[in-house]
Amino acid sequence: MEQPVRILIVEDNVIIADDMQSMLEEIGYEIVDNVIVYEQAEEVLKTQKVDLVLIDIILASDKTGIDLGKHIRENYDIPFIFVTSNSDRATVENAKTVKPNGYLVKPFEQQDLYTSIEIALSNFTYGSGENKAEANQVTEDDVPMSNSVLKDSIFVKKQHLYYRIQFGDIQFIKADNVYLEVNTVDKKFLVRSPLKDYLEKLPKNKFYRAHKSYIVNVDHIDAINSKDIMINNNLIPISKDFKEFIISAMNS
Repeated sequence: MEQPVRILIVEDNVIIADDMQSMLEEIGYEIVDNVIVYEQAEEVLKTQKVDLVLIDIILASDKTGIDLGKHIRENYDIPFIFVTSNSDRATVENAKTVKPNGYLVKPFEQQDLYTSIEIALSNFTYGSGENKAEANQVTEDDVPMSNSVLKDSIFVKKQHLYYRIQFGDIQFIKADNVYLEVNTVDKKFLVRSPLKDYLEKLPKNKFYRAHKSYIVNVDHIDAINSKDIMINNNLIPISKDFKEFIISAMNS
C-alpha cells in the first residue's frame, strides 16, 4: 500500500496552520508536525522523515521562512513551498534566491493547496544537487497563476478526489446558485466559485462567457441559431454580443 506524503507545516498563525492541517488531512496527506518558528522546524527535519515542507515566509522568530528554505536546500533532498500573504516584487525576488518548488499566496482554497503540492512533488528531481529545484523555480510572473492552473489542465474536486481535466475536454460550464457545473463529454463536476473568477483560470482563446450563466468552449459548438448554441445535444442560451462574436468569427 502506498505511503501517504508526509508534510511539515511551518506557520506562525495558529488558526491558519490548523486550517491547513485540516485541509491536508482531509485530502489524505500525513502531517508530521505543525510548528511556528525556524528552530522547531530545524529539529523536526533532523529527527523525522519529511517529504515536503510548507513554509510561511514571515515567522515568529529572528530567522525567516527564506532562511529555512536555504537551510533545507543546503541540507535536505526534499521540496518546499512558500505560503505567504506577500506577492510583491521584493518578496518574490528574495524568495527566488533559495529556489522554492512553489509559491502559494494566501488566501487559498483546498484545491490550490493540493495542486501546488502535487506539482512540486511531481517536478522535483531527487538527488540532483543544487540545481534540483530549477525546473520549478518561482518567478514573479508565475505567482498569479500558480495557485490552481496548469499548462493544459485544471483540477476539479469530486467527492474526496481531485480530478485533472484537460482544458480541451471541458465543453461548457453552467452557473447554478453558488456552484458551477463543469461539463465534459461524459462527466459533470460541481465547483464552488463565481463564474467570472473561474473564467479567468481558463484559456482566453477557447473559453468565452456566452451568457450570464454559461461559459462555453468554442471548439465544442455543434450548431447555432439566433438564441442558442448546441453543444453535445445541450441547448445553451447566448447573449446578443456572443452571437455577433461567433458569427463574425465564422465569417472571418
